[in-house]
Amino acid sequence: MKKYNDTTYAILGILTTDCRSGYEIKQFIDNSLNHFWKISYGQIYPTLKRLEEEGLATIQATSQEGKPDRKEYFLTAKGKEILKDWLEKPLKQLPVERNEVLLKLFFGNHQTEEQTIRLLEDYKQKLEKIYQTYEGIEAGIASHNNNQSDAKYWLFTLDYGKRTTAAAMEWCDTTLKEI
Repeated sequence: MKKYNDTTYAILGILTTDCRSGYEIKQFIDNSLNHFWKISYGQIYPTLKRLEEEGLATIQATSQEGKPDRKEYFLTAKGKEILKDWLEKPLKQLPVERNEVLLKLFFGNHQTEEQTIRLLEDYKQKLEKIYQTYEGIEAGIASHNNNQSDAKYWLFTLDYGKRTTAAAMEWCDTTLKEI
């Protein structure tokens, strides 16, 4: 069986939702996956084209007055099978975090204590904004998508983000006290 990259699997998964066009897929990514999985706009259309070429998705064009045809993508049985096969495989590796704050702190002995404090305070403020964003997303899912069977799984991933962000904020407080 052919191997695909993670972007392909992510877009196959997105096509199981009501998102059908490249624009809708990008909006879905920006409002959900982007918090833990980055996919650039430039990756979406080539991936959709490849899905269609390999029989994993079909395209349905709809005419729009005064605009180019709207292309909607739908998973084929083969596309669903490829997604299911990938979902059932064990993880290849644990995620590796690249964190500039930790890298700078690791070499913190070579900067002033004041700069280290500013770095950590700035980081904590950014984490607080992210946490607020997660709470907004959670409220949106609860009010608009509560009946979808996907919603509980979206909330699981959101809970992970909230918990790791809360832990990072707590770590900032502890580290600042130690400095």
